[in-house]
Amino acid sequence: MYIIGEEEVEAVRKVIESGQLFRYRGGEGGETDQFEKEWSEKIGVEHTIAVTNGTAALACAMIGLGIGPGDEVIVPAYTFMATAVAPLMAGAVPILAEVDESLTLDPIDVERKITPRTKAIMPVYMNGWPCNMEAIMGIAYKHGLKVVEDACQADGGSYKGKRLGSIGHASGFSFNHFKIISCGEGGAMCTNDHAVYERGLIYHDSGCCFRGHASEIESEFFVGTNFRMNEILAAILRVQLGRLDGILAGLRAEKKTIVCELANESAFKLNPMHDLDGDCGTTVSLLFETEAEARAFQKRLADEGIGAGCPIDSGLHVYTNWDPIMNYQGAHCSQVNAFNLTDTPPTYTMDMCEKTLSLLRRSIYLMTSPTRTKDDLMAFIAKVKKAARG
Repeated sequence: MYIIGEEEVEAVRKVIESGQLFRYRGGEGGETDQFEKEWSEKIGVEHTIAVTNGTAALACAMIGLGIGPGDEVIVPAYTFMATAVAPLMAGAVPILAEVDESLTLDPIDVERKITPRTKAIMPVYMNGWPCNMEAIMGIAYKHGLKVVEDACQADGGSYKGKRLGSIGHASGFSFNHFKIISCGEGGAMCTNDHAVYERGLIYHDSGCCFRGHASEIESEFFVGTNFRMNEILAAILRVQLGRLDGILAGLRAEKKTIVCELANESAFKLNPMHDLDGDCGTTVSLLFETEAEARAFQKRLADEGIGAGCPIDSGLHVYTNWDPIMNYQGAHCSQVNAFNLTDTPPTYTMDMCEKTLSLLRRSIYLMTSPTRTKDDLMAFIAKVKKAARG
């Protein structure tokens, strides 16, 4: 979370004093409905479903698109495990693909991983970095596949003028504590396809058939789950949404300054970006020739009082640490384990995405801030340059 204040407190107070904390059975037209409308307008999509978290959003997208047992979904080897969990929740299996130097999904490896069972591709905008969506969408159309954008780390980002989350067939966003805007825990599924929206709506609310909108739904009802957002979280998000453009402007301005200042350093190169203007600006990534060079630079930064991360150290975002998936434990019992519902289960090995592991070991992250002063930023950059020059 970057910025939160009295406006969010007042929004929560208003909901509590109203006595209507539930979005249905009296809450219709309230905070959650309004947030869904406002988020759709911001992202540029027809439909938004507010849900409890980003994983739920991606699962709703899977169900909405009709993905199920026997299907394969291509996901990057560098992402939070939820990206790979979402297909499993629908009964499909994740197929892991490499990232390239941008640390986003490698379109070349995606095409290599396509089989007759492939139904969807899930590009992930790690750290708010746009993927090469032109290439990914081209591959999807060529092979008749769906694209589900995992925009959980990219609230408000864009690619070539289009908001991330509005490019593919469906998308998922996260609003947990560590995202660009936050209500502590929350998410949203977006789509321009009305049938996908209806199926996602049914899945996210097991009581959907009892709601006032039930008579308007053309899709056949099925048993869903409960991923409904409440009015308190939606109220916080509406305030946070009003802050989004300002947060992004601050992050992007810092990143552009850092990128410009470090462009000619010889110790490293900047990881390539597919759209600097659309990039959310949260993170500057520096790529070294060897892990030893990256670690030495990281230590010199620490000596200067600057904390910098190496993405291989983020265990939860590296496929080798996804123990339930690597051990084919896709559900709580074997009868509903997606790995047992396909005639051709994937083979996972610790070294199956060596290129990704190498890039993660050789990259160092510098974090930006939307509230840092210009003087503090230039002092920060000076220390980075000092560390780069040994």
